[in-house]
Amino acid sequence: MADTGVTQLKRDGYFSAIDYWLLIPVLAVTMIGLYVLNKVLSTGFEDYPLNFYKQVGAVLIGLVLAMIIGRLELPTLRLIGFSVYGMSIVLLGLVLVDGFSMADTWGADSWLKLPVVGTFQPSELAKIGLAMVTADIFESINFKRVSALTGTGMMIATYAVPIGLIMLQPDFGTTMVIVFMFICTLFVFGIKWRYVLLGLSTAVIAIPLAWIFYFSDYQKNRILTFLYPGHDPDASYNLLQAQAAIASGGLSGSTREYPIHVPVKWSDFIYTAVSEHMGFIGTTALVALIFFFLIRSLFIASQIQPHRPAAAYMVVGLTSSLAFHYIENLGMCVGLMPITGIPLPFVSLGGTSMVVNFIGLGVMLNIAIERNLMRR
Repeated sequence: MADTGVTQLKRDGYFSAIDYWLLIPVLAVTMIGLYVLNKVLSTGFEDYPLNFYKQVGAVLIGLVLAMIIGRLELPTLRLIGFSVYGMSIVLLGLVLVDGFSMADTWGADSWLKLPVVGTFQPSELAKIGLAMVTADIFESINFKRVSALTGTGMMIATYAVPIGLIMLQPDFGTTMVIVFMFICTLFVFGIKWRYVLLGLSTAVIAIPLAWIFYFSDYQKNRILTFLYPGHDPDASYNLLQAQAAIASGGLSGSTREYPIHVPVKWSDFIYTAVSEHMGFIGTTALVALIFFFLIRSLFIASQIQPHRPAAAYMVVGLTSSLAFHYIENLGMCVGLMPITGIPLPFVSLGGTSMVVNFIGLGVMLNIAIERNLMRR
């Protein structure tokens, strides 16, 4: 079917072409997040219920943007990708010189303070921009529009600028998300084993160097506490409180009059609140919905037409970014991963991150709709 026919179908039968197997799990996860956040924020937060209303507003704004992005044509979507990438670079540079810092609270200067919007983390936007821009570079290499050497140079330049700016904050967690996103996309693109072995060798050398020259003391303590539980009582406190909160949930939620205190319970450790208020049933439902969403996203990527690999690379990049967040956040709450400042997508408190996550969902919906219409 010609692209013009697909475009017309997208305009006329948009809602019938939406991949609801992709959309509904995200909406269900978001509703669980809002329910739990309302419980958490209502216990001692001075700006409640305003902070909760802001979160609801962010969900609605993000959903509208996702629906709008889903209707766009592919060339427009690519233009948006380059615009998002360029904007994120400018904002990441501004983070380092704007004079506003939350490093004393969060350990990194990663936020901007914007009028009306409030605090905003540009690295969240950079992940979406990178996934969209590098997908075109991978496709150009695949179709030999550029040589492998030229494409590699373009890829290095595209990743080096945002990663360099993010590491200057320093935000190692987000850097790891971007690296994971690149590795997953590269795996789908196809790579020879000798390059895999070269990458592993580089990692073996880079990790000790990062430990000596890059990691701060609190980051080293978190890693050592993960490897050797009880190494530092202060660093172990968050994990012990998180595990106690999860255990208190029982089958259907805790009956305690006062919830267990867990630091940053509304963001990084929101999963502990899900267990506390919804129990094993709630956490199982949350994990099942997340798993289904990720598997559905990868299935859509695998079904995209061979002449449009950029769309598949885009979906893989966005999905792997979210997957890293989910694996790391859920893992750190139960002691299976080191503690980092990575929130739970579509669940944790944060208006701008919620909107950005929905923008990523909109890109995936756009590609899924295109796939469904091409099949017709």
